[in-house]
Amino acid sequence: MAENEKHYKNFKIAAPGGYEEIFSHFYFAENTTGETITKTLLPSYQTILIFNFGTPASLYSIQKTELKVDKCLVLGPIKQAFTYSLPANSGILVANFKDDAFYNFFGNAAVAEHLPVNPDDLLDENCFTSLWAQLNKIEDINDRVAYILEFSKPYLKQRNVIAEQLANFKDTNLNPIKSVADLQNQTERNIQLNHKKHLGYTAKEISRYQRFLKAVKLIQSIASSSNKMDWFDIINECGFYDQSQLIHDFKHYINLSPTKYLKFQQNICNPKAE
Repeated sequence: MAENEKHYKNFKIAAPGGYEEIFSHFYFAENTTGETITKTLLPSYQTILIFNFGTPASLYSIQKTELKVDKCLVLGPIKQAFTYSLPANSGILVANFKDDAFYNFFGNAAVAEHLPVNPDDLLDENCFTSLWAQLNKIEDINDRVAYILEFSKPYLKQRNVIAEQLANFKDTNLNPIKSVADLQNQTERNIQLNHKKHLGYTAKEISRYQRFLKAVKLIQSIASSSNKMDWFDIINECGFYDQSQLIHDFKHYINLSPTKYLKFQQNICNPKAE
């Protein structure tokens, strides 16, 4: 694998000024080796738009269901890990929608949660297939990203005030639903419905995920140092009740125990790691 990694390129491209509230980043990967490269993507709770160039890539769910990516595909919000394989002469460019941005494009934040779809099916047009055709003619990755950004402008709607407040809520000591309900003089139930509608998940779901993500980052930090892994420190630091809850959450999100994640982490991509 080490030799082939020389011919496997993958990197992130930050969203430029003016687009930070729409895309968290773009991800590019290209396989010019003679064999298939397989990686696992951690859940990100983001919806992604995947463009495939060359040989079709494959996505595999935790249940081992295979899906071929022909030209473009919408998937998310991604709540569990999935494996993707890039065969020889395959490349992907992934746009990662941030917070409520996908809703502002398509008007349904959870449209592809259980079934990946062709984005053209959401708009009853072939505009994304046409977009793929134009991107396929562009060689430079940064130019492809710039083309996507220009293409996206007409689809952006004015941001919902409640969704914006929920997405930007950072005080971990307060309940975001109750706080925004008080600000908007609305019921907590209505704010909960807006959370699910615009972001594609509930406040309870994202709180659990953030606890898991904190544990992942802590494990990665300890693994990269010379310190010994102390699982009880991780449990206490990240707010788990006990070891069984830590194990349960890891198996829920990535179908691996924490110790197995530690063993295989170099083959796992964390879209939230900056």
